[in-house]
Amino acid sequence: MISRPLDLLSGRLKLRHLVLVTAIAEQGSVLRAAEHLHLAQPAVTRGLREVEQILGVELFTRGPRGVTPTLFGEAFIDHARAVQAELRRAGERIAGLADGEAGTVTVGTLLAATNVLLPRSIAALKADRPGITVIVREGTFDSLVPRLVDGDTDLILGRLNPIEDRTGLRQMPLYNEPVLLVARAGHPAEQVRALSGLLGYPWILPLEQTSLRQELEQVFHKEGLPLPDDRVECTSMLTIRSLLLETDMIAALPALFVRTDTRLAELPVPLPSVRRSVGVTLPAGRALTPAGKAMLTHLQQQAERLQPELPTRR
Repeated sequence: MISRPLDLLSGRLKLRHLVLVTAIAEQGSVLRAAEHLHLAQPAVTRGLREVEQILGVELFTRGPRGVTPTLFGEAFIDHARAVQAELRRAGERIAGLADGEAGTVTVGTLLAATNVLLPRSIAALKADRPGITVIVREGTFDSLVPRLVDGDTDLILGRLNPIEDRTGLRQMPLYNEPVLLVARAGHPAEQVRALSGLLGYPWILPLEQTSLRQELEQVFHKEGLPLPDDRVECTSMLTIRSLLLETDMIAALPALFVRTDTRLAELPVPLPSVRRSVGVTLPAGRALTPAGKAMLTHLQQQAERLQPELPTRR
C-alpha cells in the first residue's frame, strides 16, 4: 500500500526502466519486448521487477498469452511515453538548432488533407530540407489527440474539430473546403438532385467517432431520412477511392479530392451545412521543434497556393 508520494527523482528509476515498460506494453509480452529491444529475456524481466519494486505496485497482469497493464501500469506507461517523447524532442531541438537541417516531424492526418495539401507540403519541405524525416499517422481526431498531447505527434492536419471541451489545444485555420457527395464518373445517379434519390445506392460513411459522420447524420435527420442501410464505414482514402471506382457506392469527400481525380464525379446534391474549415491542431503549451515549424510553414504556404483550386460556390 502506497501511503505517501513516490520520489521518482532519487536516482533509482532509470531511463532504461521507462523504455522497458513501454516496450512490454506495446509488444504485449516480455519475450517480444526482449526481442524488440535486442536484449535477453531475463534482463527485461529483471528490469520490470526493479520498476515494480521502486513503485511498490504491479504494472502488468501475467497471463498465458502475454501481459496486460494494470491500472497502475496504464498510468505509469502514459507518463513513461511522455517522458521519452520529450527527450526525443529535446534531442531533435538541439540538432535542429545546431544545423537547421535535421530532425523529425510527426503529422497526424485526417481525411480532409490526405490527398492534396499534405503531399504537396511534404514534397516542398523535403525539397527545402531533405534531412528532415516526416512521419505520417492517419486516424480519427479522437485517436490522434492523445498522441498530440503526450508529445508523440507534433501536429494534426485536417478538418477542424471542436476543441472547447479539450484543454491544452489550439487551432490554426488554413482554408475552407466544401464536402461533396461523390461517385465514379458515369454513375447512374449523376443527375439526381435530392438526397432521398440516393438512398437506393450503397454508401461509404465515415466512422461514428468522426465529426464528419456526425454532421452527415444531421443532414439526413434534417431531411427526415434514415442513414443508408447498405453502407461501409471507412476513413481510408485508398479504400474509399477503390470502392467508388469499382462499385456504385457514394461517399462524402473533400472537394479537392474530387477535383484532382478525373475518374470521380461530384453529384449535384449539396451539403451546405457540413463544416468546411481545414487547418492544424497544435498543443497550446508546447513549442514546435525546428522540424515542426518548417512543416507548419510549408503547410501554410501550400494552403495559400491551393486557394485558386478551391470551389467558390456551394
